[in-house]
Amino acid sequence: MIWRCVMMRRLKKNVEIALARSQEVDWVFEKVARSGKVDFDAVEVALRKAALSAGGRVLAELLEGIGSGRREQAVICECGGRMESRGRKYKELSTTFGPVPYWRSVFECASCGARRCPGDEELDLVETSYSPTLRRIMAWMGSKSTFKAASEDLGICAEVKVSAKAVERVSEATGEDMERWGKQEHHEAVRAYEQEPEPKEKTIPTLYIELDGTGVPMTRHELEGRRGKQPDGSARTREVKLGCVFTQTTVDEQGRAVRDPDTTTFVGNIESAERFGERLFAEAVRRGLSQAERLVVLGDGAAWIKNIAETHFPGAIQIIDLYHARQHVSTLCKLLYPGNEGKIAYWRSRWWAELDRGNVEPITAEARRRLRARPDLAETAQSKLNYLDKNKERMRYQHFRAQGLFIGSGVVEAACGSVIGHRLKQSGMEWSLRGANAIISLRCVLKSRRVDDYWESRVA
Repeated sequence: MIWRCVMMRRLKKNVEIALARSQEVDWVFEKVARSGKVDFDAVEVALRKAALSAGGRVLAELLEGIGSGRREQAVICECGGRMESRGRKYKELSTTFGPVPYWRSVFECASCGARRCPGDEELDLVETSYSPTLRRIMAWMGSKSTFKAASEDLGICAEVKVSAKAVERVSEATGEDMERWGKQEHHEAVRAYEQEPEPKEKTIPTLYIELDGTGVPMTRHELEGRRGKQPDGSARTREVKLGCVFTQTTVDEQGRAVRDPDTTTFVGNIESAERFGERLFAEAVRRGLSQAERLVVLGDGAAWIKNIAETHFPGAIQIIDLYHARQHVSTLCKLLYPGNEGKIAYWRSRWWAELDRGNVEPITAEARRRLRARPDLAETAQSKLNYLDKNKERMRYQHFRAQGLFIGSGVVEAACGSVIGHRLKQSGMEWSLRGANAIISLRCVLKSRRVDDYWESRVA
């Protein structure tokens, strides 16, 4: 590795030389000398071009020494065979400095015929002509806005010309790799969790798990044979299952729960409830499930949410989001008194007050008494009564408040918009399953503030 140290010292000197010899810099000084005035914008643009040009030349020289040349150790194939050199192969790299020439040595296995470019592997350039830094920027921008807008912004702000299709491919490839990285992390976390000889010290006062679903518009091919909410029974969307994990340590002056800042992480995918339950459980384990004094699962009461809670978090405090419980009570009032706004408002206010106190039984008992006089409404109202009956223990809101717990799933509901809707539900969008899940993974890592963790894992 001595030759690399020598090279780095030489390249460091070359940066200054390249800048000093830049035509753009010469032009700036000549213009100022002639006019006696400084055009700040022109100076800044010229210096930036000079810096990019110089950086590109230095980067090309650095890559020349890494991508090709004699190697200190033999290159061994995955099959175990020794690989022989087959010369050098050229590809132009797209970087934040602009196009950079890159020659790298190619090796071929005499046993199985497989080929490798060790330089590509070392520089994280396998099967791509985009530098790691440019890929990171492309994926970041592609996760935040349309691929077309990201392409335009890169051209204007970074003077990097990449097509919208290139941004799409890099963003989706990065999202898929983030999915693999996340699965590996989850696998290791669950394995360690299962091997723990005894529970860890309880250092997390309260760990919350919230989950919800939201539809994402899909291409026609992805919707074939699926039933939906359209008038003809067809579907326009598929459900993204989204979950978040966060902690709570304190309450405010009024005794209301306060979420610990910067502790919320997200997982999501278009997949079955069974597989999503495993994903969410693994994330809870990674976040310290075994160290939590209390575990709380918050959701809207959907059957799949209840099943996940009971399957993966059997000891958790289960809470139905108060807003959804109120919606069911409000619908019940409308069914009991169709068209009578005065009575609807009266009973809604009265029953919401009971609900806030966690008293579900008086609501269902009163509703059933009134249904005796209206047997024609019994069938339509029964589903709401069943919902309240089945979930009454998860609606003891006064009791939950007294424990200083959240009683609303606002974090995950807001995330359905900020994590999923903001990027995947814009006007005119239609997604493939592969593309949607890749961007969902990318968005979850982004919103969990784990982008740096991912990129650092690639060079570890």
